[in-house]
Amino acid sequence: MNDKSMNDALREGQYARKQIFCRSGLISWSHRRRFEIALEIARDFAGQRILDYGCGDGTFLAMLMDSAQPPKLAVGAEVSDELLAGCRKRFADLAGLSFVHVRELEAGGQAGQYDAVVCMEVLEHVVEMDAMLASLERLLAPGGRLVVSVPVEIGPALLVKQTVRRIAGWRGIGDYPGTSPYTLAELAKSLLCGDQPHITRPRHRQPDGLEFFDHKGFNWKWLRKKIGERFDVETTSASPVRWLPPGLASQVWITARKRG
Repeated sequence: MNDKSMNDALREGQYARKQIFCRSGLISWSHRRRFEIALEIARDFAGQRILDYGCGDGTFLAMLMDSAQPPKLAVGAEVSDELLAGCRKRFADLAGLSFVHVRELEAGGQAGQYDAVVCMEVLEHVVEMDAMLASLERLLAPGGRLVVSVPVEIGPALLVKQTVRRIAGWRGIGDYPGTSPYTLAELAKSLLCGDQPHITRPRHRQPDGLEFFDHKGFNWKWLRKKIGERFDVETTSASPVRWLPPGLASQVWITARKRG
């Protein structure tokens, strides 16, 4: 794709419109930096096999395959047939890129097929975390790497994000009314929590019956601990500014390696 057609294809993505092309300069910058960091990390996977689990509208994989150091092949997985159809249509010209429903990953032939599995802004919504991490581990080749991006929803960053969300909601920007409100007691617990669940997280249900969490109460420290039970955690870094401590950042990146 040339630059214009790629930009047009990205703008058609339902998440890209709310994130990297958001009318709020702060929100747009934060998400653009998240994708830039993802591309920096993915340079290590040039010429390899990569899976984006929960690929959304395909923004990350399209940018990666259009970069100077693309992987050998890239697969995006989603639960939404509508999202998959849109990805396949918009990025049909990108060789080596394909999209599948997550249930297709359950086939025996998928085990150990990927050198890297990327999971961006997905795990904060997962109810059955142990089962999810086991699935990601199964998909990785021996020594393969897991790359996770999740929002920071604890510590001082939470106060800033809740303020930005409230202002964005007033302006009719983004998808921020989907984050449940906090009581003062819940905010206090979220500011001072460690690596254990600290408040009750509200569950939601999609029309197909799938249960999920919104952002409220998500604890990235707890997730890193859970990842460490199955993988060797290698790095933890922040986004949108990598040198910030995660407690002051918008997102946190965790990279880990499959054992054995």
